[in-house]
Amino acid sequence: MRGAGGGANLLALRSHNTALVLDLLRTAGAEGISRLELAERTGLTPQAVSKITARLREEGLVAEAGRRASTGGKPRTVLRLVPEAGHAVGVHLDRDELRAVLADLDGTVVARRHAALDLGAGAKAVLGRVASVVGELGAEAAGVRSLLGAGVALPGPLDHRRGVLHRVTGFPEWDGFPLRDALSARLGGVPVVVDKDTNAVALGLAIGGEGGSFAYLHLGTGLGAGLVVGGSVHRGPRTGAGEFGHQVVQLDGPPCGCGDRGCVEALCLAAVARGETGEAARVLGTGAANLVGLLDIDRVLVGGRTVEGAPGVFLDGVRGVLEARARRTGEECVGVGLVSGESRVAEGAAQLVLAPVFGQDG
Repeated sequence: MRGAGGGANLLALRSHNTALVLDLLRTAGAEGISRLELAERTGLTPQAVSKITARLREEGLVAEAGRRASTGGKPRTVLRLVPEAGHAVGVHLDRDELRAVLADLDGTVVARRHAALDLGAGAKAVLGRVASVVGELGAEAAGVRSLLGAGVALPGPLDHRRGVLHRVTGFPEWDGFPLRDALSARLGGVPVVVDKDTNAVALGLAIGGEGGSFAYLHLGTGLGAGLVVGGSVHRGPRTGAGEFGHQVVQLDGPPCGCGDRGCVEALCLAAVARGETGEAARVLGTGAANLVGLLDIDRVLVGGRTVEGAPGVFLDGVRGVLEARARRTGEECVGVGLVSGESRVAEGAAQLVLAPVFGQDG
């Protein structure tokens, strides 16, 4: 598997006009789309489209998909995206496990890995494990031409723009660690994007067709939220939005790993540990109701390892709190849905690399 320098140039792909063309090619699928249609739908001149598609064909990203009859004149050549021409690795670093996927340009997963991980083992050990898994994925997937980059998603808080971790709850030793640059160096210069696990899932959902404004609440070894507002992931000016688990809902509540007391995360995890899943769901619903009141979102989605252990209980619990809120306010109750799949975070992490190639929010 070659690095980004050996295949498509990631920075060139991210030009606005090229992204418009690539997005339409991807949307068209195997049937393809003609240059004339690309020009009409992008607003670019036919000459500009011809230059862009010629370069993409040279790089192996685009190929002919046949010819299509036109209304007068010679048949039009139809072009299609070549999904296997580029790939991205998505890595989910949880507190106790690592999940990774290799996805092609369409976002289709072509290889997976799962391994135990101790996030507290130190940067050297964790980076070594990630580098090893990335190498295994490349070796397993036959025909991989180039690696556009690696997306890494893990618990926050962190600085998405600089790829620097802040004080991850329970792991203060990671505070200030430049994960993006350190991992890129370990991978031989492959571009790396770092974001919170919740944002990665939210991005994957938005790209997958989840419309409007919504919150994705992830309850696993911790609790966080990914927020999509107006179709884009909302990270905030310091990329710190979504620290949902550390909103205080009980002033005299139990201590939380963040140093505060009575946080939603601490209350949820304590209830789960006691076997009181229904109580955990109600606490999660209370936090969700706060979000609905603050942001006026359209939908609340829940997922994560703990939620998937009792999905019906969590859905009913969250929905019950939101319905009670709607009755009090006289507003229509927002929808509640389940997000399932063990590799959702890793797949979203791959989209941190792929989405900007197609002009989408990464």
